[in-house]
Amino acid sequence: MATETQGLVSSCVGMDGSAIGMPQLCADWFPNQIFWLVVTLVVIYLILSRVALPRIAAVLAERQGAISNDIAAAEDLKKKAADAEKAYEKALADARAEAQAIAQRTRDEIKAETAKAMEAADAQIAEKTAESEKTISDIRASALENVEAVAKDTAAALVAALGQQADQGKIDAAVDQRMKG
Repeated sequence: MATETQGLVSSCVGMDGSAIGMPQLCADWFPNQIFWLVVTLVVIYLILSRVALPRIAAVLAERQGAISNDIAAAEDLKKKAADAEKAYEKALADARAEAQAIAQRTRDEIKAETAKAMEAADAQIAEKTAESEKTISDIRASALENVEAVAKDTAAALVAALGQQADQGKIDAAVDQRMKG
């Protein structure tokens, strides 16, 4: 019996039934391990190819579709934004042109009103100047008359103060001659 048990024992199993070294590396067990490895890989392949990979492919396709839609929407929004920017710039340019036109009209109106006011002021100044010149002329004439009268009275008073009798005709003639130059 000892020989039979010794014959049943492989190179990977000791006399007491325990494994010698690492059982995975025992050459006697390779065919069994390779068989189960192939069966496991086939099962994993079938599960992945039939269940997991289609789900992953669906998620990737859905994600790609969402990305494509988002890119298309972004391009559409970009185009709309560019159109809106062009419309804004056109409206801004139109508003600036309108503001310039309004400012020019206002400047022209102010110039016209200023010119009218200046003409009215010039006319009023000319009128007042004419009145002032007339008044000055009247005052000058009145002053000359008064100077002549004062000069005649002063000359008569001086002659009287010197103790002589003044002849009013001679005084008037002397003052008139002196006034003429």
